[in-house]
Amino acid sequence: MIKKIYLAGGCFWGIEQYYNLNQKIISTNVGYLNSKIDNPTYKDVCNNITDAVEAVELTYDDQVISLNEIIDLLFKVIDPTSINKQGNDIGRQYRTGIYSRDSNELMAIQEKINELQNNYSKLIQTEVMLVDNYYLAEEYHQKYLEKNPNGYCHINLKAK
Repeated sequence: MIKKIYLAGGCFWGIEQYYNLNQKIISTNVGYLNSKIDNPTYKDVCNNITDAVEAVELTYDDQVISLNEIIDLLFKVIDPTSINKQGNDIGRQYRTGIYSRDSNELMAIQEKINELQNNYSKLIQTEVMLVDNYYLAEEYHQKYLEKNPNGYCHINLKAK
């Protein structure tokens, strides 16, 4: 079945490109998730008036790649124990998270994170929450690292 999941792991450019390079993923786009204001802009998010997180909407076929595999991949490129910081990116919009529109799916996500906790000495800080809203980011952010191959990226895009 075709499904969507929303992932946050610092700057959305790198997370989007990382999953775009995975042939099992159908599509991605970047946006602002769980904003306190309607239609936030990048400037709004950076000015801390939205409490939105930079996120990637990932579309996948669960017969091709499982949600657990998607989460495992995410945890290879983020520090899930860090609060509001990934790489050089600091601020609430850079927190880590896994978000769904399905409350039943949240339980499965939390179970997976509980399992992954065994790999960390510090507490995992990755949010697991329902999607309240999701607004597409400006066009120049979409597929940013495809358009700007030497652009900033805080993650190892070759992590498998």
